[in-house]
Amino acid sequence: MSVKPQPYTSQTIRVLVVDDEPDICEYMTLLLTQSGYQVVALTNPLEVIDTLKADTFHIVILDLMMPKLNGIELLDQIRRIDTDIAIVIFTGYPSVDTAVQSLKHNVSDYIKKPFDVQEFTETIERILRGRGLLTDPEETLHKSIGATIRNLRRERSLTLKQLSRRTGLSVSLLSQIERAESSASVSSLYKVSAALEVRLTDLFGAF
Repeated sequence: MSVKPQPYTSQTIRVLVVDDEPDICEYMTLLLTQSGYQVVALTNPLEVIDTLKADTFHIVILDLMMPKLNGIELLDQIRRIDTDIAIVIFTGYPSVDTAVQSLKHNVSDYIKKPFDVQEFTETIERILRGRGLLTDPEETLHKSIGATIRNLRRERSLTLKQLSRRTGLSVSLLSQIERAESSASVSSLYKVSAALEVRLTDLFGAF
């Protein structure tokens, strides 16, 4: 089983897996741990609420078909104590009714078992990115460079057009660099640093 590393995060992402089948819990723990997450797996749904109250989790992966307490009932209980935590429903018995009920409880996704590993891990990443919990190092670098250039340009009361004239780079490209919509080449960054009269390394800010 090949899983790509977890994107950059400034904190440990904690995942609670709830499934009455021990084999599923073991598999999910392995899968998510390999992606860099810290995992707690429970086979008894009656332990979930106390676990959530006792510790901090960023996402819950919840099976629907369980003895003692079914997933929808548990989902309702979770939402009574935490309206914000991300919840992913995964079930081997999907139905329109449970999908509708899940959506009413503001779940982040509804996944059918068995699932594709890559799609599943991408789903988890998408949910966490949407909550600002995961970032891409390259994306973060582009944003840092863009913000630094914009601040330096404004400190010097330069417009994009004026910076374009100094660097020979197009206004469109400079705008894209500042908004982190385009990665600048070393050559372009050198021209910008020279035009702003700073060292090339200064453009990287605190990154």
